[in-house]
Amino acid sequence: MGNEAKFYIGGKWVEPQVKGATIAVVNPATEEEVAQVAAGSAADVDAAVGSARLAFDDFGLTTREERLDLLGRVLAAYKNRSLEIAAAMTTEVGIPKKFSERVQARIGEWHLETALKVLQGYQFEEEWGTTRIIREPVGVCAMLAPWNWPMNQIMVKVAPALAAGCTMVLKPSRLSPLSALLFAEVMDEAGVPAGVFNLINGSGASLGGLMAGHPLVDMVSVTASTEVGALVARTAADSIKRVSQELGGKSVNILLDDHNLEENVGGGVKACMRNSGQSCNAPTRMLVHDSFYDEAVAIAARVADSLAVGDPQSPETFMGPVAGRKQFETVTGYIETGLAEGARLAAGGLGRPEGLDRGFYVKPTIFADVRNDMRIAQEEIFGPVLCMIPYRDEEEAVTIANASEFGLSGYVHAADLEHGRRVARRLRTGMVHLNGANTDMNAPFGGYKKSGNGREWGRFGLEEYLEVKAVMGYRHPENPS
Repeated sequence: MGNEAKFYIGGKWVEPQVKGATIAVVNPATEEEVAQVAAGSAADVDAAVGSARLAFDDFGLTTREERLDLLGRVLAAYKNRSLEIAAAMTTEVGIPKKFSERVQARIGEWHLETALKVLQGYQFEEEWGTTRIIREPVGVCAMLAPWNWPMNQIMVKVAPALAAGCTMVLKPSRLSPLSALLFAEVMDEAGVPAGVFNLINGSGASLGGLMAGHPLVDMVSVTASTEVGALVARTAADSIKRVSQELGGKSVNILLDDHNLEENVGGGVKACMRNSGQSCNAPTRMLVHDSFYDEAVAIAARVADSLAVGDPQSPETFMGPVAGRKQFETVTGYIETGLAEGARLAAGGLGRPEGLDRGFYVKPTIFADVRNDMRIAQEEIFGPVLCMIPYRDEEEAVTIANASEFGLSGYVHAADLEHGRRVARRLRTGMVHLNGANTDMNAPFGGYKKSGNGREWGRFGLEEYLEVKAVMGYRHPENPS
C-alpha cells in the first residue's frame, strides 16, 4: 500500500503538516503491531476541509449523469480492490476471512449499487402549484466512521454524499485505518475530482471535535457509541450544522411461540455472536415465553458452545477476536458484572476459549434468567454476550422490549405472520426483522431514542445529504408553462 504515513487531501497523497505523531495498528488475533499510520492535527483538518469547500463550488453543480458516471467508476475500482480491503479488515479488526470477503467487503459494493439505482430515479425537483421544490446537496460533510463494519459504515456515508453532490472529509477509526487507506486509493483510481473526497487519520478524541465544530463543515455524519454521538452533536450545535447519528443498540429478539424453536433460537444466537457481537443491531436480548424457556436456554447454550472461535484466517472460523485490548477488557468486565448481578451462566464466561492463549478472544457467552433491569440487559456490551429473559405473556414481552434507552432494531419470530406484524408495530425501534428476514439494502437503517437520529441506506440515506429549497412564484398562476 505504501500510504500509511500520508493523508489523501485535494486529490493527492500528502504528508501530515505536523510530522511525528503516529497510531499503532495492532492485529487483535495476535496482539502484534502490524503497521504505523500518521495521526493528523488541527492543521490537517483545516487543509482537508478547505479542500472540500473549494471542490464543492463545482461538484455541487454536477449533473445526475456526471455523478452516475462517477459512482460507476468508483464501483469498478472498488471491485478490483475488494479482496485487498477484506484482507486489511481481517488483519486490523480480526474479522474472519470468509466473512470479511463475502460480507464485510462486499457490502461496500452493494451500497454503491444501491446508490446508483437510487440516483438514477430520484426526483430532485417537483412542483407544488406555482412553487418549485428543489433538493440540493447540503455541502461539505465531515464523516466519522467506526471500526466494527469498516466498509459498510464508510460506504453508507460516501456513496450517498457523492450521489447528492456533496464533498467530504472522512476520518476512519484508529482501529481500522488500513482498509480506509485502501478505499482512498480506490477513490483516486476512480478519478474522483480533487477535493471531493479527503481522508485523514487520527483519534476521535483529537480530531472528531475539530471536524464537528469546523465552521466550513455543513454536516456531520457519525457512527459511534451513544456517548460519542452526543458529544459530536454538542460540538456541532454552536454552528447549527446538521448531524446524522447512527449510535448504540440493545436489540430485542422476541420468540412469540415455540414454532421452529431449534432454528429460531440457534439463528438468534448466531446473529448475536456474528462479527464477535460487534454490531449495533445485534439481537442481544432474547425474550422467550416461560412455557418453553428452559428448552430455549438449552438450545442456545449448545449452539454457543458449538461455534468455531479462533484464527480469523481459517475458513472454518465463525468468530474471531474482539477488536482490541480495550474492547476485550470492556466485554469481560460486563461478563463479570452479569455474574455479580446473579444472572445464570449457561455457556461461555470468563477467560479465553480453550486452546487460545493469546489474542483478544472472548467465549460466546449466554446468560439465562436475566432481569431487564440488570446492567447486562440495559447497556450495550458490544461483544458476544446474549441475555435470555423469560416473559409470561405478550404484554410483558412488549413492555420489556421497549424498556430500553435504545431503539435501533428488533426481531420477532411468530408462526402466525400477522401476529408478528402486530407485535412489530408496537416496538419502539427504527427497524424490525420478522421471522429472520435479512436486512433490506433499500430500507432505512437507523433508530429511535438514544440509538440516534437520521437514516442511512437507499433513498433515505441520499436525503440525509440534501437540503430542501422552495422557490415560490416559480410558475405564473395564469401561465404555468
